[in-house]
Amino acid sequence: MSMFDQPRRVRISAPHDEPPVIELDGQDISAAVDVYRIVQAPGEPPEVTLYASTEWQGFGFDGLAEVMAEPSDLRHVVIDFLNSVDAQKLDEAVFARDDLDGRPGELTRGLLGQLKEWAARA
Repeated sequence: MSMFDQPRRVRISAPHDEPPVIELDGQDISAAVDVYRIVQAPGEPPEVTLYASTEWQGFGFDGLAEVMAEPSDLRHVVIDFLNSVDAQKLDEAVFARDDLDGRPGELTRGLLGQLKEWAARA
């Protein structure tokens, strides 16, 4: 989900041996961004997501893109998801699965499988 109504001008210059320069609409925002992700599907405009982290690899990008800003620490997303799980519904869903096979660890595999399925739909 974009936090802007229209594409923004993005310039990223991050040579492997130099600190990166990240500009948004001509403003240097390098100090606020540590990691970025650029994705483009055929026939679609590129999408740039800006994250916070510690390491940089060499890369360059200069063009129009949808820009999103997300926290780099996604632990809270996982914790919020797990907090939203109803234990009784999880029990019912796991025991109704057709992939339980009687092997050691089947319950754990069932729990993880069910949580992955629910997370994919979240």
